[in-house]
Amino acid sequence: MIDNSIFLSDLGIKEVNEGTSSGSNWILSKGNCNEVFSPVDGKKIASVIETDEEAYEKILKISSKSFIEWRKITAPNRGEIVRQIGNALRKNKDQLGRLVSYEMGKSLQEGLGEVQEMIDICDFAVGLSRQLYGLTMHSERPNHRMYEQWHPLGIVGIISAFNFPVAVWSWNAMIAMVCGNVCIWKPSEKTPLSAVATQNIIGKVLKKNNVEGVLNLVTDCSNQILGKKIASDSRISLVSATGSTRMGKSVAEVVGKRLGKSLLELGGNNAMIISENANLNIAIRAAVFGAVGTAGQRCTTTRRLIIHDSVYDKFKLLLVKAYGQIKIGNPLNEDNHMGPLIDKNAVKMYQEAIKKIKEEGGKVVIDGEVLRGNEYNSGCYVSPAIYEVKNKFKTVQTETFAPILYLIKYNKLSEAIDIQNAVPQGLSSSIMTSKISEAEEFLAASGSDCGIANVNIGTSGAEIGGAFGGEKETGGGRESGSDSWKAYMRRQTNTINYSDDLPLAQGIKFDF
Repeated sequence: MIDNSIFLSDLGIKEVNEGTSSGSNWILSKGNCNEVFSPVDGKKIASVIETDEEAYEKILKISSKSFIEWRKITAPNRGEIVRQIGNALRKNKDQLGRLVSYEMGKSLQEGLGEVQEMIDICDFAVGLSRQLYGLTMHSERPNHRMYEQWHPLGIVGIISAFNFPVAVWSWNAMIAMVCGNVCIWKPSEKTPLSAVATQNIIGKVLKKNNVEGVLNLVTDCSNQILGKKIASDSRISLVSATGSTRMGKSVAEVVGKRLGKSLLELGGNNAMIISENANLNIAIRAAVFGAVGTAGQRCTTTRRLIIHDSVYDKFKLLLVKAYGQIKIGNPLNEDNHMGPLIDKNAVKMYQEAIKKIKEEGGKVVIDGEVLRGNEYNSGCYVSPAIYEVKNKFKTVQTETFAPILYLIKYNKLSEAIDIQNAVPQGLSSSIMTSKISEAEEFLAASGSDCGIANVNIGTSGAEIGGAFGGEKETGGGRESGSDSWKAYMRRQTNTINYSDDLPLAQGIKFDF
C-alpha cells in the first residue's frame, strides 16, 4: 500500500488549499471549494478554492506592477532565479512526480520524467538568458547604423492541459521569465493540485529573492470561465494555450478580436510510417510506447500506423504479442505500463470512438473495453485497442484522446506520406526505415507536413532543446527550445544617425 499522505505533506498540500497565488503569497478567494479526486483509485486527494473575480483582479494588478520592475532586471540575473527554481525542483522531483502520477493517472516513470522536463527547461532558460540575440544590418544611408533588439511583451497568460499538468507550464514560464515577462498560469481544472504544489516549491525561491507577481497562479475548477477571461483581457499581451483544437479556436477568436497575440499547441493525429526497410525491433517498441504511453493522452500519441504491405501481417502479429504483455493498473506501481484515463468522461469518449469506428467498417485486431474489478474501481481504466481502418474514416480524422491505434496499409512511400498528411492536424510524425533515401523523402518539403518529423524514433518524447509545435489545426505555435523565445518578446528595429546630415532612404530629396 502506497501512503499518499507523505508526498502530499512534503509538497505542502493540505486538506483545503488556496488556488490563487502571486508567487510566494497566497491570495484569499471566495470562489468555490472544489474537491479533487484521483483517477487511480477514485479517492479524494484534497480541495482547491478557485479564483474569484476579486482575487483575479488582485493578481492582474500585482503582476502589472511587477512587470514594470521585472523588465529592468538584467536577463542573466533573471536567469539566476530560474536556476534556483530548477534546483528546487530537483529536490522535490520524487514527490512532485508522484503527485502528477496520482492526480493525472500517468505512470510514475512518466510523472518523474515530466518533472525532469521542468528541470531541463530551467537549465535551458538559464543559458538562454545570455543569448537573447538581435541582428545588426547595413544601412543604405551613410553614417547610419541599423540593428534590431527584443523587448519583453508584458503579462503572459498560460493555459495548460491536464495531460502534462506541470511541464508545459514550465516550457512557457521559464522562457517567458528570462525574457523579462511576468506570467499568469491557469492550470487544467482536472489537475489543479499539481499546480498548487509547484507554486509551493517555487514560492520559496521567489520569496528568498524578494520577487513577487512574476509567476502567478489562478485556478478555475467548476465554472470554467477563467480561460475566456484571460483570452479577452487586453492587459495580457500573449495567451499561450495548450489543449484541444476546439478550445484553441475559441481562444484564438477571442484573442484575435482584441488583436492580441496567441501561441497555440493543440491536437495531434500522429502517424508512424513503417517501411519495408524498417528495423522492426525498434519500430515495435516505438509504436507500443507511442500508442499506450500516458494511456494515449498525449498530443504526440501515435494514433495511426501506416505499414508497408510486405511487412503488414508480420508487424500486426508483433503488435498483438506486445499488447498482450502490457500491464495496466496503479501507475504508482512501477511494474505497470499504463494507468487510467483522466476521468469517466474520457472513458465515455473512448467507448464512443470504438463504437463509431466499428460502424464505419473498422476491423477489430484487439478490441477495447472498460476494465472492471477491485484494482480498477475508479471506473477510469480501459484496455488499449487496435483496429484496421481506412484513413478517410471520420473517426480516424479526429483526435481521440485514448489508447486507440489504427492500422493502415500502403504500397509506395509517396502513398504513405499522402495518407499521413491527409488529416486536419499536423503535430508529430515519424518514419521507420534503414534506407536513407526514404528518410530524406519523408523529411523533404514534399514529405511530412508536421511540425515534428522523426526518423527511427516514435512520435512522442520530444526534447526541450527543439522547438515544439505543429501546423494546420495543431495551431502553428512553437514552445520550448530553439528560437521559440521570440514568441515571448516584441521585435524593435533601430536606426541611429551619427552624422551631421539627414540623408533620406531610397535617395529621396526633401530640401527647404
